[in-house]
Amino acid sequence: MLNFDYKNPTKILFGKGQIAALAKEIPVQAKVLMLYGGGSIKTNGVYEQVKNALKDFEVVEFGGIPANPEYDILMEALAIIKKENITYLLAVGGGSVIDGTKFLSSAALYTGEEPWDILTKPIRTEKGMPFGTVLTLPATGSEMNSGAVITRRSTQQKLGMGGPGLFPIFSVLDPQVINSIPDRQIANGITDAFTHVLEQYMTYPAKALLQDRIAESIMQTLIEIAPVILKDKSNYEAASDFMWSCTMALNGLIQKGVPTDWSVHAIGHELTALYDIDHARTLAIIAPSLYRYKFNTKKEKLAQYAERIWNIQTGSVEEKAMQAIEKTEAFFHSLNIKTKLSEYTDDYKKCAGFAAERLKSRGWIALGERKDITPDDVFKIVEMSY
Repeated sequence: MLNFDYKNPTKILFGKGQIAALAKEIPVQAKVLMLYGGGSIKTNGVYEQVKNALKDFEVVEFGGIPANPEYDILMEALAIIKKENITYLLAVGGGSVIDGTKFLSSAALYTGEEPWDILTKPIRTEKGMPFGTVLTLPATGSEMNSGAVITRRSTQQKLGMGGPGLFPIFSVLDPQVINSIPDRQIANGITDAFTHVLEQYMTYPAKALLQDRIAESIMQTLIEIAPVILKDKSNYEAASDFMWSCTMALNGLIQKGVPTDWSVHAIGHELTALYDIDHARTLAIIAPSLYRYKFNTKKEKLAQYAERIWNIQTGSVEEKAMQAIEKTEAFFHSLNIKTKLSEYTDDYKKCAGFAAERLKSRGWIALGERKDITPDDVFKIVEMSY
């Protein structure tokens, strides 16, 4: 196991009725900016619950943060923060709203000329404006980590940011919100969380037995509850396991002491930037091709994954490893997630060059756990995904 430091300061309020408790977590004199997305919270009861909880606070609202939070829209929110002298942010939504709020947390205290510099330079956020979250769409784990990804459509960029100042002060996780989520978003959430685990697991053996077992348990749970939650979103037990699995998949715990990959995400972000494909679906497109391309360096871990997750007990290391990739694709297909780029766009042939050049232009020339995935490799991996 590798050396590591680990600290996660986010307080979790989990379970039925916890939205009502959020007022206790916000300073009494705070002026709150409540941020949300397309307005679904106004039809599923969450908006009313949050507003009731905040009845004793001065609250300003900003809605309309899109999936893949857009920089120009967030800059409108930033102007409100400054004009209204906001002192506390509350994200009510899924990963996109929370990520957008993290950007605003950083940008609100940024003294440079252009807040986009936070992402392009990049600038580590040591201190941001305090914020909490009410999670309405499990998937990204943003409710309990310090990372965010922001999109700028005008330049077709999707970039990450982070730092210890971007942990939520608290996050409310009420599994009952899942009842109103469309099947497509449930499938995306399962796929996103599952791939988050793979990015921290599918590398090479590091003799970190407990970390492997925790990662495997999250994947096993997601596989087990997937058909249950898609059949009956009112199943509270399955909804609870789904929500907590998504949080645990990316709250920093399972990546400690082990090598991590993240090349699937780096490449997948370029598919979203170019084609606006759902983030989770870009991961399902890239992961199988990347594992096939890097088969020789990942086969030991792939074989372990085959044995422990898919109960493949016979065959050579290579045979088990290859079957594991096929099982992973089949799992995505069972969620109605397509795994070929050509199934999403007819203009797919330009993507390999686009992704390779974009990563090269940023100096991302050594991706993966071994830092051996070059832009030329990215070209071939994307081409394999056609």
